[in-house]
Amino acid sequence: MKIFGKNNVKEALNNPKNIKKIYLAQTFKDKDIIKLIKDNHISYENINSFALDKLEKKNQGIMAVIDDYEYYDVKDMIDDNVIVILDHLEDPHNFGAIIRTLEAAGIKSVIIPKDRSVDVTPTVYKTSTGAINYVKIARVTNLVNTINMLKDNNFFIYGADMNGIDYKKVSYSDKVVLVIGNEGHGISNLVRKSCDEIVSLPMKGNVNSLNASVAASILIYDLISR
Repeated sequence: MKIFGKNNVKEALNNPKNIKKIYLAQTFKDKDIIKLIKDNHISYENINSFALDKLEKKNQGIMAVIDDYEYYDVKDMIDDNVIVILDHLEDPHNFGAIIRTLEAAGIKSVIIPKDRSVDVTPTVYKTSTGAINYVKIARVTNLVNTINMLKDNNFFIYGADMNGIDYKKVSYSDKVVLVIGNEGHGISNLVRKSCDEIVSLPMKGNVNSLNASVAASILIYDLISR
């Protein structure tokens, strides 16, 4: 996987074993990053900036080729107090933004389905601005089965969707799973039926929905402030 930009590459340098090679534009002058590259004995190459621009316009003069993301097992999340499930989210920018919010809020675990869903891509990595390195992402075959397993481990499942309880009136349990739905269709019917409670954000304007990452941010910060 190719990642671009100073912050993303600098975060990747915290785990240098995952970095295969780094490419620097001939105009790249960040001495701190160059020192990190050399100190970690990472292979690098200076290339023409136009070559980088063809791959990614906003590259800040640096690209790293890293190992593909290694997904976690849901069992690694059982001891957490909060887990977020993304029910067939499709937009990598939304996924990256949600990861960034989760890391900022101190929530470390997110679950996505394997089919018909965004996975970890260079765009997700870039949008998360390095936060992806501090969040556990699990990818599962069946969300409903996963939800039932989490229920067996004392998690209470809250789905974010329309026609539910006003989020300000919700009393959260000690162990929480928050489900965020697809950008266009919301939570799927089977997942909705598996939720213990549906939580809604009141819509007082003419638009009847919020961007998935915005809605997730509001609910996440409300949850951790309780």
